[in-house]
Amino acid sequence: MAKPHKGFPSVMPDPAAVRTMFGRIAARYDLANHLLSGGVDFWWRQRLVRAVHDTRPSTVLDLATGSGDVAFALADVLPPDVLITGMDFCPPMLAEAVKKRAASPRWATVEFQPGDGLALPLPDASFDAVTIAFGLRNMADRHGCLAEMRRVLRPGGRLFVLEFSQPFFWFRPFYYAYLQSVLPVIAGLVTGDRGAYEYLSGSIGQFPDRAALSSEVRAAGFRSVTAAPLTCGIVALHVAQV
Repeated sequence: MAKPHKGFPSVMPDPAAVRTMFGRIAARYDLANHLLSGGVDFWWRQRLVRAVHDTRPSTVLDLATGSGDVAFALADVLPPDVLITGMDFCPPMLAEAVKKRAASPRWATVEFQPGDGLALPLPDASFDAVTIAFGLRNMADRHGCLAEMRRVLRPGGRLFVLEFSQPFFWFRPFYYAYLQSVLPVIAGLVTGDRGAYEYLSGSIGQFPDRAALSSEVRAAGFRSVTAAPLTCGIVALHVAQV
């Protein structure tokens, strides 16, 4: 497995700074994601959603929901009686999600709540599935976040983590060059905030690979941990069970 790239500065997410940063880019966050990924982010989310669908949950928490893309994609494929809650600690991002909810009648039942991934305002054992897409690397304490997600899952419930990873060996030089030189420039033009994406590219470059993150998930008390590489390994879908 590939290791985090040493050419990126070490990044330790500061909760207040992360909240402020996402607040600044909330209005153009979706557009930037689609452009920077070449649209592949739609496919990544569909892989996550199909995996959740196959477990037939009755309640789902989408943590670090941002503008709600994963929550809405879940609502599109899960039965209408499934309760879906999107949670985020950045009010401007939640405001974008609430605005988007009006676009489809299937999304009307998706509930959005403010909440911190390190101290979820939720009772124990209250969800069949918890999803988090591209949000775990922004947590100041990954183990604490994983433990909180395990706490709110029911026995037998499943965790789904869609997150950037370290690419296959042959693809690394191209990918790291893109992260360091191209992504911040394009994102800066789209959002007007190059600094935010310099932080995000660093957080991607320093994030654990599939094996290391799988170990962290197990250390938080999960079992049956799997990790599927997507798009040359730059993204991975981790699935685990309580």
